[in-house]
Amino acid sequence: MKNMTVGKPMKLIFLFAMPLMLGNILQQLYTLVDTMIVGQFLGVDALASLGAADWINWAMLGIVMGFTQGFSIRISYAYGAQDFKRMEKIMAMILIACFVLGIILTIGVQVIITPLLHLLKTPDNIIEGSITYLRVMSAGVLIVMFYNCFSCILRALGNSHTPLIAMVSAAIINIILDLLFVCVFHFGIAGAAIATLIAQMAAALYCYDVLKKELPFTIHKESFSFDYPTMKGLIQIGTPLAFQNAIISAGGIVVQSVVNSFGFLFVAGFTATNKLYGLLEVAAISFGYAITTFNSQNLGAKQYERMKHGVFQANLLSLTTSLIISIMMLIFGKSILLLFISGSVHQIEVVLSIAFRYLSIMAICLPILYVLHTYRSALQGMENTFIPMLSGIVELIMRIGIALFLPLFIGQDGIYYAEVFAWSGAAILLYISYRVKIKAYFK
Repeated sequence: MKNMTVGKPMKLIFLFAMPLMLGNILQQLYTLVDTMIVGQFLGVDALASLGAADWINWAMLGIVMGFTQGFSIRISYAYGAQDFKRMEKIMAMILIACFVLGIILTIGVQVIITPLLHLLKTPDNIIEGSITYLRVMSAGVLIVMFYNCFSCILRALGNSHTPLIAMVSAAIINIILDLLFVCVFHFGIAGAAIATLIAQMAAALYCYDVLKKELPFTIHKESFSFDYPTMKGLIQIGTPLAFQNAIISAGGIVVQSVVNSFGFLFVAGFTATNKLYGLLEVAAISFGYAITTFNSQNLGAKQYERMKHGVFQANLLSLTTSLIISIMMLIFGKSILLLFISGSVHQIEVVLSIAFRYLSIMAICLPILYVLHTYRSALQGMENTFIPMLSGIVELIMRIGIALFLPLFIGQDGIYYAEVFAWSGAAILLYISYRVKIKAYFK
């Protein structure tokens, strides 16, 4: 465990974020391996099937991550205050909440998959692949829920190296199983999903084992007696983050419906770049976790000036990193994108052109996304999850508005700008809200 209430903020945030960044990169890499294997061995149609399922899958994962990240904020606050008895009760209620929410989410997603894909006008030649992938992934929601639960709690306690080790192991397992299930056993697109879930299960078990050893207490049976105030507090702080991710995904789903209307080659190109989206924002997410933990622990310790100083320094780190990633993508983007694409010469040319155009626009505007993550995470660490939720609504409005109307004036190029406008609107709201919130601590 790492106490972030003492020491130099920039050094603490950087060192805390580095293992998370490496872990997130590995997680993104094994997601990319899924896509590469599907694209190269199963073809453009299968790649497009993954793309059509992408935002629905992300919505499911976003809800999981929103709740677990919100729950862990309470753990971090209690740790900063050194209230271990309170931590034990919170931990027990988190485990109950994760199990119940996982069951509800599994059933809900299974019910809506087919009608939602039809509603989005998914092309006939790719819809069955999308349904198969989503059915397998949603069947494993509890695995994903508890992996995120354990890793978020570890991060809240200042342990960022265990999630890294878990991701290294998961990445290796996933790549091996991808090749085995897709290329040897010919399980098709379902094989890629099964490989991912098995890898996540291995990561969850490892994180759980380490967490049991590191906790400064044992969770006793009586701690699982239902505590309404504690559960209510967890749901109150977790729901806005889950809702935030859900509405961001809702905007993405609308964008996907517009993308689907341009044909399966456009879907394939759009998918290839979206699979790099995770690599584009991987450092932002990592710094975000560090900022949330830093602010939450220091809020518990009532060190408000230290919070303000830490966020400023984290912003410098984030912006510098985003510029480096932008330059790398503009230089090497086409070569990376080609790893996802197979087919006839004409298909490859069309898909690559679509993918690199989209990637270039996002890379140039990447600093906006990093500012968004910095201030959203800072507010979450200050136990304000309402404004981040509102920022999700702003993203929803901007993303849908641009996706629906800009293509009417400039054609399919208009769809590329939906993400950038969504980032910009949310970043402005979050920056203003952070300034107001931080000033309130000094009155």
